[in-house]
Amino acid sequence: MFKPKKEIQNEAEFVFIDDLVPQDHLLRKVDKYIDISFIPSLL
Repeated sequence: MFKPKKEIQNEAEFVFIDDLVPQDHLLRKVDKYIDISFIPSLL
């Protein structure tokens, strides 16, 4: 016999990268001075 399927719960959570990186993190300082906008054109 087949077992009944368990209930499936679908959830979506929106996460912004800016929320994950602290304001005083080194990456924020680097981002001010290095322009990497050319990378998508290389891909």
